[in-house]
Amino acid sequence: MLRRSILLSRTASSSNKRCSVLASSSSCCHHENSCCHFFSSSPDYATHDNSWQDPRSIQQQHFNNNNDGGGNHQTSNGEHVVIKNLAGQEFAHLDNSHNMDVNHHHNNIDSNNSPPLEGPRTSVLMELTDRVGALHDVLKYYWKYDVNITRIESRPVTTTNNNGNSQPKFDFFIDFHGKIGQPKINALLSSLQRLPNLTITKLLVLDEKEVQWFPRHISELDKIANRTLDAGTDLEADHPGFLDEEYRKRRGVLAQVALNHRTTTVNIMGGQQQQIIPRTEYTVEEVETWGLVWDTVEGLWDKYACKEFKTSLNLLKKHCNYSRNTIPQISEISSFLQLQTNFRLRPVAGLISSRDFLNGLAFRTFFCTQYIRHSSRPLYTPEPDICHELLGHVPMFVDRDFCDFSQEIGLASLGASDEDILKLARCYWHSVEFGLCRGEDGTSHKAYGAGLLSSFGELEYSCKERSDEEPYGVGEDGMPLRPVIKPWDPAVAAAQDFPITTYQPVYFLAESLQDAKLKMRKYCEDLPRPFFALYNAQTETVHIDRPVRRARGIPEEEEDSE
Repeated sequence: MLRRSILLSRTASSSNKRCSVLASSSSCCHHENSCCHFFSSSPDYATHDNSWQDPRSIQQQHFNNNNDGGGNHQTSNGEHVVIKNLAGQEFAHLDNSHNMDVNHHHNNIDSNNSPPLEGPRTSVLMELTDRVGALHDVLKYYWKYDVNITRIESRPVTTTNNNGNSQPKFDFFIDFHGKIGQPKINALLSSLQRLPNLTITKLLVLDEKEVQWFPRHISELDKIANRTLDAGTDLEADHPGFLDEEYRKRRGVLAQVALNHRTTTVNIMGGQQQQIIPRTEYTVEEVETWGLVWDTVEGLWDKYACKEFKTSLNLLKKHCNYSRNTIPQISEISSFLQLQTNFRLRPVAGLISSRDFLNGLAFRTFFCTQYIRHSSRPLYTPEPDICHELLGHVPMFVDRDFCDFSQEIGLASLGASDEDILKLARCYWHSVEFGLCRGEDGTSHKAYGAGLLSSFGELEYSCKERSDEEPYGVGEDGMPLRPVIKPWDPAVAAAQDFPITTYQPVYFLAESLQDAKLKMRKYCEDLPRPFFALYNAQTETVHIDRPVRRARGIPEEEEDSE
């Protein structure tokens, strides 16, 4: 789906890691245990004195990123954040005397078809002295005024007192629900202001960070689904169907179906319900083209496809009418996927940008084309079509590890810089599109990438066994003689360019889909993300851990509604 959609600027940005805690439940600071996700970030802050205005008149300030490093830190008395690694994930908690359980909750979807809102949030920076009980003395006021914390992040600092001696302290970045002007927030900040310097030596309110627009609720995918780089009918001059008016007209009809589709609609009771994808009645010629593609790859799947693909394909044959004689309906496939892995398909008229496409994966949604390649060249397509989508991508979405892997990339793309979108798009290309994994024998190479599984030529080229004497290089037809196989490393894949008109010269080999997922998760955690995103499957909403303003790249539909 990303074949011709990686059209991104390469702006440079950097950010260092700090030790952070994402709250995963509601209330704060008086429970005994908490279990929170560790992530990397770089909030805005600067060093200021202890001057403070009344909360009702305070001016919010914006601070530049500070590039001092961070890490896993603990005070001499063990009070501050401690990081542990458990089952491939990293967690953070406070010691037993000052544990906290910080929750978030989502509002119900309202009746005007807009996404659920979490309400305003405020970010503050507090500098605390390194003494027993300092953090407890601060957090008890959040409990007292019933203010829900959504994020707490620590960073050690060293200051110098009047005698020239160094004093260890900690900066704490805290995000919480509410805004200045609300009585309980004013009371909270006033109480924190009155704490003695032995506890808190700095208290500042931070400004919201501006980020690229991103969807917060699954219904907002409708605002980006139609931002196509082409409209499904704008064919290039070298496209096999460029001169075929009937083919172009057919493409236009299918494109219009996708343009008219909405993820959710308002029902008569005022709530939201999922809109059913209309059936597509494919022509005899289109089914024949599908059958020819099926015949060429079916014999290779048993030999070169990963075991997860073959297991999933059998389920699709049983439940979704997968066969050479029928093009399956994406509405039926989407319903089946939702039951199996909570993934779904959403019609799209043509190619969309890498950012928009990856944003959809965050909501476990795959933007899927419905048109088919031209019948004059059934074994070639210059763009993703229904054969590529249903024979390559869809079977892998029946596997939960693969779905989780795809969503990791999607969540990392929300609000990301153009530079990081390019890195994530390359990771997607070298895995979801052209990834390899080890076979059950531990030595053979099997395909899990859709670009391989839907292409008989490249499937064999990428997976077949070769002797060590077989040369590398490029043949007379411009195709590489044999590929280079590299171990799956997202950081390496993120820097690896790729061709879109020839076989890939480089493939990445994962030990398993689980291995691919865990390495991708670790890579995403290390990206300088503007916030940490968590998907709530019940509300189909993305929760973010800090206040941001979606100010850049706003969809036209949203601009018109403001």
